[in-house]
Amino acid sequence: MSESATSGARGMTVESAFAGMRSVSPVVFKAGCPDCRGRFELTAGALRLAIGATSRTTFYSFTCPECGASVRKPAGERIVELLTGGGVRTLRLHSTL
Repeated sequence: MSESATSGARGMTVESAFAGMRSVSPVVFKAGCPDCRGRFELTAGALRLAIGATSRTTFYSFTCPECGASVRKPAGERIVELLTGGGVRTLRLHSTL
């Protein structure tokens, strides 16, 4: 890198480098509990995604914040895309064949 390209960066502070950036809102997902019929929003950290070899073994799960029930729902391609893009932790299930 030439000196002229780096000389401006030397005097830059963290504050000036990030000036003008906006804070990012956390991603929230709308969900519902089949047991208590509660409707709520969950952060990515409250959800888990398991991706299996088939649509039957691909699902997401969470604990209902209202009644404490463990909820497991199927996840099609679009749901998988949204959850992974939103930062939900993912477990890839392997076949035992």
